[in-house]
Parts: sequence; structure tokens; C-alpha cells
Amino acid sequence: MATRTVQSAVARSLGLVRSLGLYYGNPLRRARLARLYAPFLGPGSLGFDLGAHVGNRVGCWRSLGARVVAVEPQPDLVRVLRLLYGRDAGVSILAEAVGRESGRATLWRSERHPTVTTLSAEWARRMAAQPAFRGVHWRQAGEVPVTTLDDLIRRFGEPAFVKIDVEGFEVEVLSGLSRPVAALSFEYLAVAREAALACIERLELLGDYRFNWSPGESHRMGSARWLGAVDIRAFLAGLPEGAGSGDVYARLLAGPSPE
Repeated sequence: MATRTVQSAVARSLGLVRSLGLYYGNPLRRARLARLYAPFLGPGSLGFDLGAHVGNRVGCWRSLGARVVAVEPQPDLVRVLRLLYGRDAGVSILAEAVGRESGRATLWRSERHPTVTTLSAEWARRMAAQPAFRGVHWRQAGEVPVTTLDDLIRRFGEPAFVKIDVEGFEVEVLSGLSRPVAALSFEYLAVAREAALACIERLELLGDYRFNWSPGESHRMGSARWLGAVDIRAFLAGLPEGAGSGDVYARLLAGPSPE
């Protein structure tokens, strides 16, 4: 048991070091992030970072003058967030997950790859069979408190932008939102595109949105123009299996345009 505990601690430490190097080690990445989010967030606005991880978005949004609510259920990552941003009055750090309804849920954690921790056991099982996730293993990491987007809005106010990066749990997060928000993003995976398509369907029920995408970690929009739901569905449906991941961006048509 002691050996297993030590191995687990070492694996988590290596995963954290890898993430910190990846997300904070490249100044060009930080500059691209700022250009990507500047149309959505500015001085005095509010951003929700759901799945904040080690907080590179938090730092970017603060540099733009926005207040940030950083939501992260992994205790190791919450400690990093508090170390980096805990003294910043413009950042609220919540050790919670976000879902369809408030309560508690089981966290499935990959110790060496903390970026793919999830609340969806089915998503973890399915991804474990994919070549891109070879060597990634998920284990139960206890229960965590779960809140909803509606609850976050009641507590902190209307967000100008919501980033959703929750590894296969995106539609559950959007199901806990009963009103449109000005703009948001959620992850897509070519091998699990039906999850992103379900998010599009959910957003259509909430408001009149236009869409774009950013492939991989490019932090650049993939289309020169914002697309309707039909076109973003066609893009997602046409992705080859090996296309990897990226983020879909959505903005409410009645809201301010980030063009």
C-alpha cells in the first residue's frame, strides 16, 4: 500500500510538472491566447474557466483585465491554482466540478495525464480504447462536489465568456444552464464528435448562436467567418478520425460580435 501511495504521488507530480511546462513555458502561446480571448473578455468583464487545470487561461484573462471564476475538482490542481492566484482578489477558485445538477459525483483521474480527468466513466472507458490515449489509465479518485452553471451565475454574475474543458462531460455542463450566455467554448474530439454535436443541439435550445473552431492548441480560429449550426455540424461530421481535438467557440448572435 505504501509503495502504491508513493508511486501515485510521483505520477501526479510528474503530471503537474508536464502541465506547467506545457502551459506556461511558451511565451508565444501566451500571446496567441491573449489575441484569441481579447474579443470576448476585457476590463471589468467576467469569465468562467470550467476545468481550469493549472490556470493558464486564468492568467491570460487577468492580463486582459477580466475577473475570473476558476472551477477545478482535482485537489492537486486546486493547490497549484491557489499558489499562483490565491492572493488575487480578481480570481475566485472553486474546488468543485460542474454538471447537470448540484450534488456529488465520482472523479476519474489519470495521474500521469491530469488534463484528461473526467466525471464520465463511459468517456474514460471509450477513450482508453483509442490509439491517441494509449498508456493513459483512469482510476476512481473519490467523490467531488458538483455545481451548475446556473448556480455559478447566481453566485458570481453574468459571464462574458465560459470555457468548458471537462473531458466528455460538456453536454452535462450545458444541461445545467437554463439561459443563454454571451459566448463560450467547449472541446471537441474527432473520435467522439457526437458529444460536440450534442452541445450544438443544446445551445440551439438556449439561443441563436454562431460558431467557429480552433484546432488543437493553435489558439487561432479555423474559419474566417462565424458559422450557423448547420455549417459547424458539417465541419464536425467531416473531421477524419485522426484529426484529434480542438475547441468549438459559440457567440450569441444578439451579443457583441468578436469579429
